[in-house]
Amino acid sequence: MASSDIVVSPVVSKADLKAFIDLPKRLYAGHKGYTPHLNSERQEAFSPEKNPLFKHVDVQFFLARRNGRVVGRTAAQLDNVYLERYADSTGNFGCLAAEDDPAIFSALLGAAEGWLRGKGMKRVTGPFSLSTNEEVGLQVWGFDSRPMLLVPYDPPYAGPRVEACGYAKLKDVFSYDYDVQNAPETIGKKLMARAGMAGRVKVRTANMKMFDAEVRTVVNIYNDAWSDNWGFVPFTQAEIENAAKAFGPVVIPDLCVFVEVDDEAVAFIIALTNINEAIADFNGRLDPINLAKLLWRLKIVGVGSTRVPLMGVRKKYRNHPLMGAGLAMMAIDTLRENGKRLGKTSAELGWILEDNKATNNIIRTVGGVHYKTHRIYEKALA
Repeated sequence: MASSDIVVSPVVSKADLKAFIDLPKRLYAGHKGYTPHLNSERQEAFSPEKNPLFKHVDVQFFLARRNGRVVGRTAAQLDNVYLERYADSTGNFGCLAAEDDPAIFSALLGAAEGWLRGKGMKRVTGPFSLSTNEEVGLQVWGFDSRPMLLVPYDPPYAGPRVEACGYAKLKDVFSYDYDVQNAPETIGKKLMARAGMAGRVKVRTANMKMFDAEVRTVVNIYNDAWSDNWGFVPFTQAEIENAAKAFGPVVIPDLCVFVEVDDEAVAFIIALTNINEAIADFNGRLDPINLAKLLWRLKIVGVGSTRVPLMGVRKKYRNHPLMGAGLAMMAIDTLRENGKRLGKTSAELGWILEDNKATNNIIRTVGGVHYKTHRIYEKALA
């Protein structure tokens, strides 16, 4: 596909994929809110042989070139699990990055839209890179906030360029900054006592000797707690196993918290080490020297920032006037106490849908400060 002097073509070779991975590093070098992914991690994430997501998501990567020089990239995606669940003929775009030129954005998004039309889609939403369970949204606020694991960075010009291509806001998702060292204790225990549950509730951390069982517990609660949320797509078993393996190095058992009622795990919260803090000067390279630096920073020096990508309360308790908030707050309290003891300074809680009033209220009540917004867009495909 061509637009003026812009030529957009599918990624078909290893050299194309390398250019696809490398482009954001050139575009966003020096931007305060940006840290490059590790090249090896992106290669696995974009590999149909290594990423089980490709078993149910059809993906086409695109590169935009001007006079042979790569100036933009995007992906078009069709999630078959999503389509089976919602049957709304909706495809997605993701991995969007481009120089600040309306012609480039138009050509890239036009290519993605054309591919999705060819698959019978009537609407496109995004960006999702590469699914709703991975990196979500395009950053529209908080550009100078610290780079965070699994949270996309986009420059200020990207949102207006996408909107100029006919895309409109569908949803905003919020991220919150939580001061681990100074946040106050919540009223979680008091709420549970008022609900008459004080003697029936127990809080514990993850047992790494039973890692597989703990992962299954997390996913079981998550799939129940989030099942009514907008755009929810359950994790497949293969994705669960792959994620558990990938995130093993940044899992801290004391920051994986479960709340049990009558010995049944009904709520959880997980904070992962923010690896972006440890790899900020790597420029994506994990050579032997950088590997040694990474291990030193993770195991010896320590990383102060964390991210909470997952938390949830089972539906049968979530809508209770006291227990839903009480269980979540008790999990947050233990996370804060353990994080403080471990020397953690901050946690990013997100993403949270803007219209999820209950969760937004809980996070604000416990001291979370909204500091970053990402936007999900939609467009009809004529």
